Amino acid sequence: MPFSHARDLLPAHAISAVLLAGGRGSRMGGADKGLQAFRGTPLAQNALQRLRAQTLAPAHVAISANRHLNDYAALGVPVVTDPPHLPAWVGPLAGFLAGLAQADTPWLLTVPCDVPLFPLSLCERLVQAAQAQQADIAIASAPDHEAGQSDDGPAPLRRQPVFCLLRTALHADLAAYVHEGGRQIGAWAARHRTAVVPFDAPGDDPLAFANANTLDELHRLEGLMAPATPPAQP
Repeated sequence: MPFSHARDLLPAHAISAVLLAGGRGSRMGGADKGLQAFRGTPLAQNALQRLRAQTLAPAHVAISANRHLNDYAALGVPVVTDPPHLPAWVGPLAGFLAGLAQADTPWLLTVPCDVPLFPLSLCERLVQAAQAQQADIAIASAPDHEAGQSDDGPAPLRRQPVFCLLRTALHADLAAYVHEGGRQIGAWAARHRTAVVPFDAPGDDPLAFANANTLDELHRLEGLMAPATPPAQP
């Protein structure tokens, strides 16, 4: 099914998005990752631009952050913090819960701030797979370049669970999972009908899911990146 058919299956106004920028940045020496510059633009702003440029753009976008809230608010979208009374550090699932708590749409798209080249077709392709497979969750997968290509063929696909489209009706179930001690997105998703969506088609950017956990990785991506990035939306 062509990607464009997804618009007939699920309208953009049925989707909210949350940009995950609430991490501790431990591998960046404690730096607030979303505010680090990527070719002169904060990573969070770059991600917002890519979300707005999606072939099926979410109707509402928020940022999940826990510090420098004024800096994030200056990017022009609502900022949500981790819900109160969460157990000790739960990782990206805290951002999932923050996004779900404010979403007023049937679906929520989650995107991390530290993957500056994520596909502009991300939302549409996750929607297409979720609808086609009648899934409650859709998760991206992409070639694992850390494993590398071998003589036996291309690099194996690796799930990218922070790139997730999920039904907002799963909010209570996810909250219960976290309070029971669950921390893994994949383990939680396995409790539900999940579509795994490959991003290895001809023309897909091999760097699309490369993340910047350290400043060195961020600078390396700056050097490897294709020249064009989506312009800021008015």
